[in-house]
Amino acid sequence: MSPPRSRLRRVAVLVLEGAKPLDVGIPAQVFTTRGSMPYEVRVCGAAPGPVAGGDGLSYHVAHGLEALEWADIVFIPGYRYPDREDPPPVVVEALIAAHTRGARLAAISTGAFALAATGLLDGHRATTHWHYTRALAERHPDVRVDENVLFVDEGRVLTSAGAASGIDLCLHILRADLGVAASNHTARRLVAAPYRSGGQAQYVPRSVPEPLGERFAATREWALRRLDTSLTLTVLARHAAVSPRTFSRRFAEDTGYTPMQWVMRARVDAARALLERSERGVEQIAADVGLGTGANLRLHFQRILGTTPSEYRRTFARGE
Repeated sequence: MSPPRSRLRRVAVLVLEGAKPLDVGIPAQVFTTRGSMPYEVRVCGAAPGPVAGGDGLSYHVAHGLEALEWADIVFIPGYRYPDREDPPPVVVEALIAAHTRGARLAAISTGAFALAATGLLDGHRATTHWHYTRALAERHPDVRVDENVLFVDEGRVLTSAGAASGIDLCLHILRADLGVAASNHTARRLVAAPYRSGGQAQYVPRSVPEPLGERFAATREWALRRLDTSLTLTVLARHAAVSPRTFSRRFAEDTGYTPMQWVMRARVDAARALLERSERGVEQIAADVGLGTGANLRLHFQRILGTTPSEYRRTFARGE
C-alpha cells in the first residue's frame, strides 16, 4: 500500500548545465517514487525543458525552480567545469530560499560548487570529488574542505565526493529518515554496499593497485553472520590469514574504521534492524548481537546514534 500523500517526503533533483548522468541518476533512483518508498521525486532545472548535460547526454526536465519551493530535500548533482563560473544567480537564490524555508541541500561531487556559491557552506566542513578539492578551497576559502572523506553531513547542508559516494550519501540520508532496514533494502536493490563510513578515504595511493574494500570482504561477511560470538582482532585476522597488525592497518584503509569500531557499529546496526522489525526486548537483542547486556547496548546506542533503543524503536518500528 502506498503511503498517504501527506506523509510523502519531497525530493527535488536539480539538473544544472553540464550535469553528470550518474550523479543525476543516483538520487532519482535511490528515492524513487514507488509504493514502498515514502518519497516523491521531481527532476528540475533552471527552467522546464532541455538541459545540456555532460558526457554526451542531455536532459529534458519537467519542472523549473518552483520544485525547490516544494521540496523537503534538494539534491545538486555534479556538473562539468564547476570551477569556471557559478550557476546563474536565479539558481543560487532559489537554493538559498529553499534552505531558508527549511529544506536540506545535498550536493553530489562537483555539485558542492553550486552549494558553496550560496554561502551556506561557509564555516562548514564539505567535500567534493578529489580532483576538485583544491579548486573548491581556492574558490571558496571560507569552506572547510576535507579531501579525505566520502561525504560530510553538516545538518541541513550535505556534500559527497565523486559519483559512487553519492550512493553512500543517499543511503546515509535514507537511514536517518526511515531506519537501517529500509536503507539496507535499498542497498540490496541497487547492489550497493549497505554502509560505508562518511569518513572513509576517497582513495589510498599504492604502488601496486588493489580494489579498495575487497581485500577483507569475505571476513566482514563472515563476521556479520557471527556477531553474537567473540570477534576479537586476533579472531578476525586469523580468518583473513594475515597478522593482526597488517589486518588492522589495511582494514582501516578499506573501511575508515578500526576492526573493533567496525564490529561495534555492525552490532549496533543489527540491533537497529531488530528494534525496527521484531518485538524482542532490549536484553534479548543485546545478547543476539553480541553486546551482552541491555545496559551495554544502551551505552553504545547512545554513543553512536545519540538516542536510546526505546526512542529508536518508537521512531522506526514497522507500521508506525
